[in-house]
Amino acid sequence: MAGEAPWQGGSGRSSAQRNTAGLIEYARSHFDAAHFQGLMAIYGRPLEDRAVALAHDRERRVVDFVRCSYLGLDNHPRIVAGAVEALKAYGTLHWSCARTRLNFSILGDLEVALSELFDARVITYTTVLAANMSALPLIASGHLTGGVKPVMVFDRFAHATLAFHKATVAAETRVETIAHNDLDALEMLCRTNRTVAFVCDGVYSMGGSADIERLRWLQERYGLFLYIDDAHGISIFGKHGEGFARSKAGGPLGEQTIVAASLGKGFGASGGLVMLGTARQEELFRRFAVAHAFSASLNVAAIGAALASQELHRTEELQELQQTLRERTALFDSLVPTGQRGAPMPIRTLEIGDELTAIGAARALLDRGFYTSAIFFPTVAKGRAGLRLCPTAGHSVDEIRALGSALHDVLSEIGGTPVP
Repeated sequence: MAGEAPWQGGSGRSSAQRNTAGLIEYARSHFDAAHFQGLMAIYGRPLEDRAVALAHDRERRVVDFVRCSYLGLDNHPRIVAGAVEALKAYGTLHWSCARTRLNFSILGDLEVALSELFDARVITYTTVLAANMSALPLIASGHLTGGVKPVMVFDRFAHATLAFHKATVAAETRVETIAHNDLDALEMLCRTNRTVAFVCDGVYSMGGSADIERLRWLQERYGLFLYIDDAHGISIFGKHGEGFARSKAGGPLGEQTIVAASLGKGFGASGGLVMLGTARQEELFRRFAVAHAFSASLNVAAIGAALASQELHRTEELQELQQTLRERTALFDSLVPTGQRGAPMPIRTLEIGDELTAIGAARALLDRGFYTSAIFFPTVAKGRAGLRLCPTAGHSVDEIRALGSALHDVLSEIGGTPVP
């Protein structure tokens, strides 16, 4: 149910497809309402598990269903200790220089470990946004597709950190946008163009996933190049947490697939990464990717946390947490009807429709001790506002049940039922 923002227009080379002014004009009043209701840009401090103390409300304790730490690792003692130990060992937080010049030795250790863990050539970035910003122009240049600039095709629901770069990509090559998961349209483009690259999410931030099996079929038949942002799929899928896209693809990545992922979210640390398939790709990224050539690396604390997390990903604890997440998500589904019921991804959206009603529902839940996301344009389409909820392995059975009861009460009060 993700929506297409004004800057996420259709095909074309011109930046005229962007309309940030129109976005602000339409969405401003809803943002004002959400801020007035104390639902956005709030500050707090972590308590145990998924609890948060809200600084603006006399340190009131609420249970958070907003964070994307699906396995509950963002406050895991081993990961926190890894960050502290790295800081103590290195005696500094950050080196202010581009990665083409100087890197922490511990960062090299991390990239080697992640490459082994995910069976790929891994390069880390400060964020997934930086990874995407680095990758997309390189793909558009044709250097990863045999010297032929590909038609760059974006899924309409591709995350904003992908879609934002359409104008930059359009300066290199032709850009097209297809309806969400419309692989018939993608196949038609593959049939009628020499080289095509498809840009999509593995797990979409508002729920749902890419059809990896059919995308691989298109790749085998037409040579389709795939760039998949699996920020929400990492850690929660795969024996070693390699993610939704990587575990579905199986085997070596090869020359025609790149997967981006997060070191936050399920991984529980901080930063982003790309998984590459060849030495040539790695060379190009390390020399010419914008965020590698002109920006700095992860800070030492983030590197230490990620090293601790990758060690945890090699233990049985990962599978135990994945199983707990599946159980908590199934429990949520038994209590709350959504369009994602039964889906393996732990992202659930309740479509309410009216923006102010959705904001009011989120405020009513906060008053009952649950912090949830009110979602509205441009996060979702106009008139399809609602709530986004993330059950995690860190939530207790009692917390899931209490949220289900609170949602029932709130929806009854506003006289609405969620649209599944």
